[in-house]
Amino acid sequence: MRYALLICDDEQVSPSNAEIAADPGHRAWLADLERRGAERFGVRLRPVADATTVRVRDGETLVSDGPYAETKDFVGGVVIIECADLDEAIHIAAGHPYARWGGVEVRPVWE
Repeated sequence: MRYALLICDDEQVSPSNAEIAADPGHRAWLADLERRGAERFGVRLRPVADATTVRVRDGETLVSDGPYAETKDFVGGVVIIECADLDEAIHIAAGHPYARWGGVEVRPVWE
């Protein structure tokens, strides 16, 4: 079964790409995904300041800079994994370094 892991973090304390690449905890998490054959696709998102929100109301397209909602934690990345069940997906999410200070939302993917 496929699951999306939404990696949530406070952008004010989020590490750089270089820091993530050098982090032993993150490398161990990636190695675990590879060992399980679980990772299918993952991307890190640019900061929320670079976001554009699009809404259509009464046929009018409304475009605004920034996120839809104001919150401290933002989705900073998405990883699509293939695993046996929700229990394995939760175990994988709990191993992600961001789960220690941010959060990892687990959602099943429509098949």
